[in-house]
Amino acid sequence: MSPDQEFDEETSPLMQGPINKERWIYSCSKQLLDRIIYAYGKRDNLRFTLFRPFNWIGPTQDDIHNTPPGGVRVITQFISNIFYGKDIQLVDGGKQKRSFIFIDDGIEALFKIIENKNNCTDGKIFNIGNPKNNASIGEIAHKIFELAKNYPKHKTTLKKIKIVNTPSKKYYGSGYQDVEHRVPSIKRAQETLNWAPKTTLDEALQKTVEYYLK
Repeated sequence: MSPDQEFDEETSPLMQGPINKERWIYSCSKQLLDRIIYAYGKRDNLRFTLFRPFNWIGPTQDDIHNTPPGGVRVITQFISNIFYGKDIQLVDGGKQKRSFIFIDDGIEALFKIIENKNNCTDGKIFNIGNPKNNASIGEIAHKIFELAKNYPKHKTTLKKIKIVNTPSKKYYGSGYQDVEHRVPSIKRAQETLNWAPKTTLDEALQKTVEYYLK
């Protein structure tokens, strides 16, 4: 995505993987849409605002009863595995890091963008994420596993579950490639929208796990 420690809306260089790693099509398609909207907006003097959501999490995000490998987001996948008594698989050891933001915080930012007070969002790009909630996928798996112990009806199932390392080629196929870290800079959103995420990672995970497992 970018070699920068924090991904800035305007100045961070963008990176994409080789064409034979087809998983990059997801990132490329989003970047292409950003570029098209930005270019036409500037050329034709159109009003536009772009926002980039970084790893939003929360209740109802995905269906835990329909989780094909690679077809849902990672937290939903882990919770589904617990629900059905399947081992939690950490792709390449789960060392990849992401910055997770709770859905309520993200929606609050979106409302401020839509409000567009004094046209403050016109022609701008906003990262919507929570850099303070940066954690590895492995850490997330262990946190969810521990939270699940609070729900008695899943205690028997938990005894059967292991957290295991799975090679990415086995889980996704040969077209998989990923970035090790993805941390957004949210300085623009903080200054322009007078917004900041409030929910800690532990609070966000607790609310999400409770929704699915209670």
